[in-house]
Amino acid sequence: MLVPKKMITGNSTLVTEFILLGLTDRPELQPILFALFLVIYLITVGGNLGMMVLIRVDSRLHTPMYFFLASLSCLDLCYSTNVTPKMLVNFLSEEKTISYAACLVQCYFFIAMVITEYYMLAVMAYDRYVAICNPLLYSSKMSKGQCVCLIAGPYVYGFLSGLMETMWTYRLTFCGSTVINHFYCADPPLIRLSCSDSFIKEISMFVVAGFNLSTSLLIILISYLFILIAILRMRSAEGRRKAFSTCGSHLVAVTVFYGTLFCMYVRPPTDQSVEQSKIIAVFYTFVSPMLNPVIYSLRNKDVKQAFQKLVRRNVLSK
Repeated sequence: MLVPKKMITGNSTLVTEFILLGLTDRPELQPILFALFLVIYLITVGGNLGMMVLIRVDSRLHTPMYFFLASLSCLDLCYSTNVTPKMLVNFLSEEKTISYAACLVQCYFFIAMVITEYYMLAVMAYDRYVAICNPLLYSSKMSKGQCVCLIAGPYVYGFLSGLMETMWTYRLTFCGSTVINHFYCADPPLIRLSCSDSFIKEISMFVVAGFNLSTSLLIILISYLFILIAILRMRSAEGRRKAFSTCGSHLVAVTVFYGTLFCMYVRPPTDQSVEQSKIIAVFYTFVSPMLNPVIYSLRNKDVKQAFQKLVRRNVLSK
């Protein structure tokens, strides 16, 4: 049995590392899960890197919409990389430990990137609102400087919010059980391990998660309400079809991401909810970053044409 290292301070023993239980404790499933999540991760890396390269090399994709999509792909890639490599190592390792410092770092980047993705999806909804509802003002409202600000804002706010939440976690004392019932360092299972008062941390987690989820989702819903009104007023069937097409991919991505996160965070961290959250976390940690490039490419004619052009260019060059 794994025995995590502890540090004795005065009359108390403080934890210096944790044990990650992972998705299952059945040894026969570990190699199968390793292979499955390795394939998912490779698809995620290939899909998101491919999307960024396509947007970079094809001049037709040098528009605000694809600028935001490239940023989302970069975020998804970092988001998945924050968790997957350690999880893959643990599948094949006897020691499934993570140091206290590494746990806090993983927790920080996870929270920061989740909040950043909230508002990145909201920015993409706003971009579609301006493009469909105010097409004549689109080039002025979505200038290069404005696009940079719209991307920098979510990153700055997300990483500052992540730092604040991680500081609250840092203030917790862990002196009893060191087994995290999850496959990465997440707030709910960490709160369950704390032997100090976690009331402030729990309130902060619910307020921050609830505020950011509801605020960003409200921006998306209001944007799409105006978009729907504008589409219904269009006389051209082709115009309506094109408008729905450009919004459909984003709506699917929003549904997958927000739906799973809502199920995980807007609940008290009980033993049952933590166990259920592991299954839910698989969807937004692995499935969503893997599916986003597929969703945006399959439903997007410009991306498919850019991909075909890149493939033809590489084939002809050989």
